[in-house]
Amino acid sequence: MNILIINGPNLNLLGEREQSQYGSITFEQLKKICLDKSKELDINLDFKQSNIEGEIVTIIQEARNKYDGLIINAAGFTHTSVAIRDALSILKKPSIELHMSNIYKREEFRHKSFLSGVVTGIICGLGSNGYILAINAMHELLKNGNR
Repeated sequence: MNILIINGPNLNLLGEREQSQYGSITFEQLKKICLDKSKELDINLDFKQSNIEGEIVTIIQEARNKYDGLIINAAGFTHTSVAIRDALSILKKPSIELHMSNIYKREEFRHKSFLSGVVTGIICGLGSNGYILAINAMHELLKNGNR
Protein backbone atom coordinates (compact mmCIF):
# COMPACT_ATOMS: atom_id res chain seq x y z
CA MET A 1 0.00 0.00 0.00
CA ASN A 2 1.27 3.42 -0.97
CA ILE A 3 -0.30 6.39 0.81
CA LEU A 4 0.40 10.09 0.56
CA ILE A 5 -0.29 12.68 3.25
CA ILE A 6 -0.43 16.27 1.98
CA ASN A 7 -0.23 19.16 4.42
CA GLY A 8 -1.21 22.67 3.39
CA PRO A 9 -0.15 26.17 4.36
CA ASN A 10 1.32 26.98 7.75
CA LEU A 11 1.35 23.38 8.96
CA ASN A 12 5.14 23.50 8.72
CA LEU A 13 4.91 25.86 11.73
CA LEU A 14 3.16 23.40 14.03
CA GLY A 15 4.45 23.78 17.58
CA GLU A 16 4.87 27.52 17.08
CA ARG A 17 1.39 28.57 16.01
CA GLU A 18 -1.92 28.60 17.87
CA GLN A 19 -1.15 25.84 20.32
CA SER A 20 -4.71 26.14 21.68
CA GLN A 21 -5.91 24.85 18.28
CA TYR A 22 -3.06 22.56 17.22
CA GLY A 23 -1.21 21.53 20.37
CA SER A 24 2.53 21.67 20.91
CA ILE A 25 3.58 18.93 18.48
CA THR A 26 6.03 20.10 15.83
CA PHE A 27 5.75 19.27 12.15
CA GLU A 28 8.78 16.97 12.34
CA GLN A 29 7.35 15.15 15.38
CA LEU A 30 4.04 14.70 13.56
CA LYS A 31 5.84 13.36 10.50
CA LYS A 32 7.77 10.84 12.62
CA ILE A 33 4.61 9.62 14.37
CA CYS A 34 2.93 9.09 11.00
CA LEU A 35 5.92 7.30 9.49
CA ASP A 36 6.19 5.05 12.56
CA LYS A 37 2.48 4.17 12.33
CA SER A 38 2.76 3.42 8.63
CA LYS A 39 5.69 1.05 9.23
CA GLU A 40 3.64 -0.74 11.88
CA LEU A 41 0.89 -1.28 9.29
CA ASP A 42 3.33 -2.13 6.46
CA ILE A 43 2.35 0.97 4.48
CA ASN A 44 4.68 3.01 2.30
CA LEU A 45 3.97 6.59 3.32
CA ASP A 46 5.09 9.88 1.84
CA PHE A 47 4.52 13.02 3.91
CA LYS A 48 4.54 16.36 2.07
CA GLN A 49 3.82 19.99 2.88
CA SER A 50 3.40 23.08 0.75
CA ASN A 51 2.28 26.66 1.32
CA ILE A 52 1.52 27.01 -2.40
CA GLU A 53 -1.87 26.04 -3.82
CA GLY A 54 -0.56 25.17 -7.29
CA GLU A 55 2.10 22.86 -5.85
CA ILE A 56 -0.59 20.99 -3.92
CA VAL A 57 -2.64 20.60 -7.11
CA THR A 58 0.41 19.22 -8.92
CA ILE A 59 1.17 16.80 -6.05
CA ILE A 60 -2.42 15.49 -6.19
CA GLN A 61 -2.28 15.13 -9.97
CA GLU A 62 0.97 13.18 -9.76
CA ALA A 63 -0.46 10.99 -6.98
CA ARG A 64 -2.94 9.37 -9.41
CA ASN A 65 -0.33 6.96 -10.75
CA LYS A 66 1.85 6.52 -7.66
CA TYR A 67 -0.43 6.14 -4.61
CA ASP A 68 -3.34 3.94 -3.60
CA GLY A 69 -4.84 6.54 -1.27
CA LEU A 70 -4.41 10.12 -0.17
CA ILE A 71 -4.90 11.99 3.11
CA ILE A 72 -5.04 15.77 2.91
CA ASN A 73 -4.96 18.50 5.50
CA ALA A 74 -5.39 21.39 3.10
CA ALA A 75 -5.47 23.86 6.02
CA GLY A 76 -6.69 27.30 4.88
CA PHE A 77 -7.07 26.09 1.28
CA THR A 78 -9.93 23.87 2.49
CA HIS A 79 -12.18 26.91 2.52
CA THR A 80 -10.99 28.60 -0.67
CA SER A 81 -9.60 26.22 -3.28
CA VAL A 82 -11.74 25.04 -6.15
CA ALA A 83 -8.49 23.93 -7.85
CA ILE A 84 -7.61 21.50 -5.04
CA ARG A 85 -11.21 20.22 -5.03
CA ASP A 86 -11.04 19.61 -8.79
CA ALA A 87 -7.70 17.79 -8.48
CA LEU A 88 -9.15 15.55 -5.73
CA SER A 89 -12.21 14.75 -7.85
CA ILE A 90 -9.93 13.66 -10.71
CA LEU A 91 -7.87 11.47 -8.34
CA LYS A 92 -10.39 8.57 -8.32
CA LYS A 93 -8.72 6.98 -5.28
CA PRO A 94 -9.78 6.85 -1.63
CA SER A 95 -9.12 10.19 0.02
CA ILE A 96 -9.57 11.54 3.52
CA GLU A 97 -9.92 15.20 4.45
CA LEU A 98 -8.20 15.88 7.76
CA HIS A 99 -8.19 18.81 10.19
CA MET A 100 -6.44 18.93 13.55
CA SER A 101 -8.95 21.45 14.89
CA ASN A 102 -12.73 21.19 14.78
CA ILE A 103 -13.44 23.56 11.90
CA TYR A 104 -17.10 23.78 13.01
CA LYS A 105 -16.11 25.27 16.39
CA ARG A 106 -14.04 27.99 14.77
CA GLU A 107 -14.82 31.09 12.72
CA GLU A 108 -17.87 30.93 10.47
CA PHE A 109 -15.81 31.05 7.26
CA ARG A 110 -14.08 27.80 8.28
CA HIS A 111 -17.40 25.91 8.42
CA LYS A 112 -17.47 25.54 4.63
CA SER A 113 -15.14 22.99 3.04
CA PHE A 114 -14.71 22.94 -0.71
CA LEU A 115 -13.19 19.45 -0.38
CA SER A 116 -15.75 17.51 1.65
CA GLY A 117 -18.00 16.76 -1.30
CA VAL A 118 -15.31 14.87 -3.23
CA VAL A 119 -13.44 12.92 -0.52
CA THR A 120 -14.20 9.49 0.90
CA GLY A 121 -14.29 10.67 4.52
CA ILE A 122 -13.50 13.49 6.94
CA ILE A 123 -11.70 13.58 10.30
CA CYS A 124 -11.57 16.80 12.31
CA GLY A 125 -11.08 18.08 15.82
CA LEU A 126 -8.88 15.30 17.19
CA GLY A 127 -5.51 17.01 17.03
CA SER A 128 -2.47 15.11 15.88
CA ASN A 129 -4.27 11.85 16.71
CA GLY A 130 -6.45 12.55 13.68
CA TYR A 131 -3.47 11.67 11.49
CA ILE A 132 -3.17 8.24 13.12
CA LEU A 133 -6.92 7.71 12.74
CA ALA A 134 -6.69 8.72 9.08
CA ILE A 135 -3.80 6.30 8.44
CA ASN A 136 -5.75 3.50 10.13
CA ALA A 137 -8.90 4.36 8.17
CA MET A 138 -7.02 4.44 4.87
CA HIS A 139 -5.38 1.11 5.69
CA GLU A 140 -8.83 -0.42 6.26
CA LEU A 141 -10.27 1.15 3.10
CA LEU A 142 -7.45 -0.24 0.97
CA LYS A 143 -7.30 -3.61 2.71
CA ASN A 144 -11.02 -4.12 2.14
CA GLY A 145 -10.78 -3.16 -1.51
CA ASN A 146 -12.68 0.11 -1.20
CA ARG A 147 -10.59 1.67 -3.88
